[in-house]
Amino acid sequence: MWRLYAEYGRGHAVEFALGIVATTLGRLSGLLPPFVLGLAIDAIFLNRRPFRLPLLPTAWVPEMATGQLWLSIGVIAASFLVGAVFSWLSGWGWNRFAQGVQHTLRVDTYDTMQLLDMDFFDGKQTGELMSVLNNDVNQLETFLNDGLSSALRIGVMVLGIGALLFSLNPSLALVALLPVPLLAGFTYLFVRTIQPKYAAMRASVGALNSRLENNLGGVRVIKTETAEEYESERVADASRNYYDANWDAIRTRITFFPGLSVLTGIGFAITFGVGGFWLLAGAPGPFTGTLDPGEFVTFIVLSQQFIWPMAQFGQIINMYQRAKASSVRVFDLMNEQGSLEASAEAPDLVVTDARVKYDDVSFGYADETVVSHVDLRVGRGDTLALVGPTGAGKSTVLKLLLRMYDVDEGAIRIDGTDIRDVNLRSLRRAIGYVSQEPFLFYGTVKENIEYGTFDATDAEIEEAAKAAEAHEFITNLPGGYETKVGERGVKLSGGQRQRLSIARTILKDPDILVLDEATSHVDTETEALIQRSLAHLVREKTTFAIAHRLSTIKDADEIVVLDEGRVVERGTHDELLALDGLYANLWRVQAGEIESLPPEFIERAIRRRAEVDAGDLPADGSE
Repeated sequence: MWRLYAEYGRGHAVEFALGIVATTLGRLSGLLPPFVLGLAIDAIFLNRRPFRLPLLPTAWVPEMATGQLWLSIGVIAASFLVGAVFSWLSGWGWNRFAQGVQHTLRVDTYDTMQLLDMDFFDGKQTGELMSVLNNDVNQLETFLNDGLSSALRIGVMVLGIGALLFSLNPSLALVALLPVPLLAGFTYLFVRTIQPKYAAMRASVGALNSRLENNLGGVRVIKTETAEEYESERVADASRNYYDANWDAIRTRITFFPGLSVLTGIGFAITFGVGGFWLLAGAPGPFTGTLDPGEFVTFIVLSQQFIWPMAQFGQIINMYQRAKASSVRVFDLMNEQGSLEASAEAPDLVVTDARVKYDDVSFGYADETVVSHVDLRVGRGDTLALVGPTGAGKSTVLKLLLRMYDVDEGAIRIDGTDIRDVNLRSLRRAIGYVSQEPFLFYGTVKENIEYGTFDATDAEIEEAAKAAEAHEFITNLPGGYETKVGERGVKLSGGQRQRLSIARTILKDPDILVLDEATSHVDTETEALIQRSLAHLVREKTTFAIAHRLSTIKDADEIVVLDEGRVVERGTHDELLALDGLYANLWRVQAGEIESLPPEFIERAIRRRAEVDAGDLPADGSE
């Protein structure tokens, strides 16, 4: 919590200071009415003491009782008016402070998160991260606004009331403050008990959000597999875990608050009893001195006001513990460190010949080696295709080029420069990536094509769409380029989404192109259109292509066959068929020549399928 104020409160110091000053003065003005009331009773109605107000010159005090009464009325009315003004200023200051800190913290947390590499996201659920960015940051707002201002009000009230009571009657003041040590001990016990319960509750919120986000994203599968009942049970289990954790904290909280009220109520009753007997029969027991009726009224009113902040203190501790649990989760996310070594001072990548070289590259997820001693060479205008069975490491090889991960051994160089020695942003700007699962953001067709090239003109966007064979279907959409594509592009077909993704890459105009199963999920007709798009795109580019449909890459300049992360064959289509090895067998599978496959290939395919079904693939599910 100190880090929260030290790092994020500094930028909102004016609002913070205004909140403190306005709250302090507003609370102090609230102490005037009971003091003036007691003074008026003793000085005006009972004539037990002179009418004297602190900081008010004696010459300003009227001599007649009616004048003193009107002055008392004016002071009380003015104190309420001043209190209302300071209350507004206090609310404005604290709310501006809380909203400002909340906004800055959320943006900084998101910025930190999106700069982390894929190792981080591989082990996180989207719903959990959403819970931190939304629920936990919002939870901090409650304490920054209400909690902190209430804590200050309580501090001012306790100190102000305590000072006023001691100035009137130190002995009776000690009686009124008797519950304070008991309240402190009771609060300490509450804090020790509630803190782990709130931490558990925040974790259960994240788990529930993850379950809901996962189910909403997969609602089509749920419906097609008639799994509604199964998913309802899973959501109910996650909700029940949150319910149990939250109820555990609630039970502790609702026990604590009445306990505070009992303690403060007992203190008020003792104060009333001692003061009442003092008025009736003189100073009781060890007490000495006199007590005027007006002073007693002031004591009773202020003691009642003293009870309110003591009861509110429990609410503040409760808000603080909830905020603390949330701040731990927020700053745990902000403290995450990526595994990629990236220097802000690294030079930009300068691409000339676009020559890419994999030099004895090895990489693994955790303890599992996925890519082992891979050597590749490809230059501008050439296409290198990667093929192999599922789980062979094809996608991982190309993710290493984009530095989604760093190699464990060896190096990847572009025009002789190690990609680890250049600015990461410039590296990725030089590479165009067309995925087998194109992602479209909620927005228009135009916004999705220009994504990443935000300064593109309308003419350039249209030219990119034409090159991607997308312009014709776009113009047939209800709104043309301004048509909303829906969440993740749900309003478009798979082929349409893929062509928009290709148009985005054409607009980017990269020197190096990565095609990762670019036609794997489309029909034959759409594939032909996409292949025409890609033919425009690969001209004068250094191109890497992954394909399960070997017919789409048979004209590649070089085909590299991977198996269990190693290069086992390489050559042109005709050369690999002549080798009669793994590539030739894969070709026979797609040609429907199952009978001609060797038994060992079939056995190995069965074994690999079993490994895939058991989830024995790399951590990111790559191939």
